[in-house]
This record gives sequence, structure tokens and C-alpha cells, in this order.
Amino acid sequence: MTQCRAISSCTSLNLFPHASRTDLSGKAATSLPLHELGVKAGGHSIAHCSSKNLAPIRINKFAIRAVIASDKESIPAGVTEGKVLRKKLDKVVLAYSGGLDTSVIVPWLRENYGCEVVCFTADVGQGIKELEGLEEKAKASGACQLVVKDLKEEFVKDYIFPCLRAGAIYERKYLLGTSMARPVIAKAMVDVAREVGADAVSHGCTGKGNDQVRFELTFFALNPELSVVAPWREWEIRGREDAIEYAKKHSIPVPVTKKSIYSRDRNLWHLSHEGDILEDPANEPKEDMYMISVNPEDAPDQPEKVKIGIDAGLPVSVDGEKLSPASLLSKLNEIGKRHGIGRIDMVENRLVGMKSRGVYETPGGTILFTAVRELESLTLDRETMQVKDSLALKYAELVYAGRWFDPLRESMDAFMEEITKTTTGSVTLKLFKGSISVAGRESPYSLYRQDISSFESGQIYDQADAAGFIRLYGLPMRVRAMLDKGNLLYGVVQLSRGNLTKTESPSN
Repeated sequence: MTQCRAISSCTSLNLFPHASRTDLSGKAATSLPLHELGVKAGGHSIAHCSSKNLAPIRINKFAIRAVIASDKESIPAGVTEGKVLRKKLDKVVLAYSGGLDTSVIVPWLRENYGCEVVCFTADVGQGIKELEGLEEKAKASGACQLVVKDLKEEFVKDYIFPCLRAGAIYERKYLLGTSMARPVIAKAMVDVAREVGADAVSHGCTGKGNDQVRFELTFFALNPELSVVAPWREWEIRGREDAIEYAKKHSIPVPVTKKSIYSRDRNLWHLSHEGDILEDPANEPKEDMYMISVNPEDAPDQPEKVKIGIDAGLPVSVDGEKLSPASLLSKLNEIGKRHGIGRIDMVENRLVGMKSRGVYETPGGTILFTAVRELESLTLDRETMQVKDSLALKYAELVYAGRWFDPLRESMDAFMEEITKTTTGSVTLKLFKGSISVAGRESPYSLYRQDISSFESGQIYDQADAAGFIRLYGLPMRVRAMLDKGNLLYGVVQLSRGNLTKTESPSN
């Protein structure tokens, strides 16, 4: 479902369609369209103005700036006195949350790039409160349009589930909640840019984090012609107080919300926490920090069983009820929440080189990862499982690094899809005070055979065959042991002839 909310018409910004000027001799000139004012490619042309009401008009191939000192109301949006545009852009699609940073970015883009700003918000399951009042906030900041797209089903089906099938976990713990969300948002931004005729996209990611890479690699992969503006790498704003001051200066209403001491990112898959006391890895997280999982100590005193149905490596049902991808995950989030499932505290290596400490809540995702892995124990043979696990590490690294649309990840995805065709069945899990244990596994494609594995005698497996297998399998170890004892030649002769006793010595 896509919702488009027009705040005002996004027409091309008309920077002074006509302007009075003087020629270089000082004689008054008639009012002319700016396209006739002698713009030179690769150079500049300055029209000197004899009228005391006119400031010089600076013209170059990127921007035309003019300020009529006696009529401030006629200054076009984004143009300020004495300020030269960084680059002239027509229309920019901004990843917009409605918080302080993105509220300030809107006027900053207009001021520094002379462009119209289309705000874009993706609903990836961050919660209804995050979406309330966005239209009013965007309008107050100076945006010409707000576009809201519901991406929850696409997010789960096309991004989360492939990672789940691949078994992708970054650095042993992280289930890639933020990493998977960025490419689906960035892809939607590229689509919106095409729909509204924008020539640029912008985001509010800092220059220290991973998200700037994830957004921009997606932009590069899907539309390399788009310009990318990253204000945090350009502007002079250095913190919250600077942003508030900028907002006041430009009459932009500052969102009246209590600032969290933590930096958080939330979507349907997880909720992450960073900052404040978490910046010291020696500090234990405070219990009041957690938002989508109860304290395991306060979870019910009785365990709860949940049965996950899986088809070709992807979950399809909960307790026999078939659900859409987003609905299935939402249901498991509620189940996992009440049992304190999915809390992770880790120190990870960011893509840009530094280490960071984060705490993650992933209740439904943790349940699903456990279920899929347990079913694979029935359906995958040893060699396939080992190769899959080794590729899962690389898969996770690619997703974490923002290379979702990299041909390598897409090729690996095709491999994962092929080898999990028989990963079909169900897994019953028992949830109890933050822990998950397996209560049962079933699959019509199970490689487990009770008649083979049983300690009782069977027709397929003859236990006497094990002796020959062990001798062959252990041959390298026997040879090494002989070498270590200095009688390798003697041992080789024994093995080859098969008729020497231990007391016989090899001839010289």
C-alpha cells in the first residue's frame, strides 16, 4: 500500500524569471528573462546594478543568485543574501523521520541547494507513533510534498526472509535488523525520485556510521545518475544544540519531544539501542531501556510452546495458522516479547573501522532463526550444511556493509534457495524466561532414519563395516604417529606387506 500526501504542489523552483539589471556601461537595461542574461558554461558573468535597490547578480552554470534588498518577500525559497549555492538541484527526495535532524535538513537543503524537498517516510514497522503528525511537521519545515509508503510486507518477504533462509548472522550475534531495513528504504526512495522527477536524494546519516554506506550503495546500484546529499558530512551543525539554534533562526518548529538518552532504530524485526552508558562496555544495560521484551526474570513461570511451519526454508505458519510474512513476524514478536526472548548485548566492528557497543531486542526473529536451523538439522547433509554456514558468514558481511544489490549476494541467494528446497516441515519450540529449547522437529524430507540410527541391528547398516572404515579414516593419524616415533619406514613396510610382526626390524 502506498500513500502519497501532497502538502503543496512541487513545481520547479523559478529563480527570478525576470530581473532588472544594468549593462556593463552603467546604462539601464530592460527587464529580461534570466536565460537571456548571458550564462556562460564553465565560467561566470556578473551583471553590475546601478540601482541602489539591486544587489549584484552572480550567474554561473550551477546557480543564479539575486537578492532584492528592498523586497525580502520576493526572495525565492532557498536563496539567502550573500550566500552561494553549493550546487543547483531541482528536487531532492529526503529520507524523513520528522525528528530534529530531518526537520532541520529540509530548510538546509533549500538554502544550500536552491531545491524543492520531497520528504519520504517508509513504514517498516517502527510503530504508529513514529508516523503521527509527519505531514504537519514536513509542511512546517518547508517541504513541498510528503510521501509515505507501507513497506512492511516487502521488507519481511524480500529482505528479512532471504537472510533468515541464508542463516546470516553478523559477528556471531547480530541478526541484521537495521542492515536489512536500509536497502528497502533506499530502493523506495529511488522509486519516489523517479515518480516525482527528482534529480537527487538525501539522508540524515552521520559520517561515522554504517547507514550512510547502506543508503548510498543502494542509490549507486539502482540509479547512479542521482546526486546524493549527506548534510552531516557537509554542514557546520555539530550537535543537537546547533540544530535547535538553526531551526529557531529559520523559524522551523523544533519537534517537542523528550530526547532519549539512547540512539534507537526500530522496525518490525528489531529494536536497537546505542549511546549513553552503553558506550562503556563495562556497564550493564539498565532494565528501563528495554521496550519490546519483558525482563526474563519477570516472564511467566510456565513455558509456552509454539509450532513454526516452514516451507522451502521460509516460515509460513504459527501453530497451524498460515500468515503473511509481516503478520507472522508480528505474531511471533508478541509471543517472544512476553517471554523475554531475543535480547542481545554485543560489541561489533562497524564498517568504517571503529568498534561500537549495541543492545538489540529481536524477539520474533530469534524464534525464527532457531526454528529454521533446527529443521535444517533434519534436511541438510553434513557437507551441504558446512558450505551453507561458511557462505552465511559472507552473506551477513555483504548485508551489513550495504551490498544488498551486489551480484555476489544475489548469486549466493540463488544458492541458498536451491539447497533449502527440501527444508520443509515444522519445529516446535519451548519458550521459557528468555530461553528457547526444542520440543520437536518434523519433515517429509528428513534425512534422519530411525532404522539406521537405532542401536538395534538393522539391514542397511552392518556394524562390522565400521572396523574397515575406522582403519582407513585413521590412516593419516597412524602414519603421523609412526613418523613421530622415528620408525615411519618400518611402519610403511608393515602396512604395505601386511605380514611383518612388531618384533621384526626393517633391513638397512
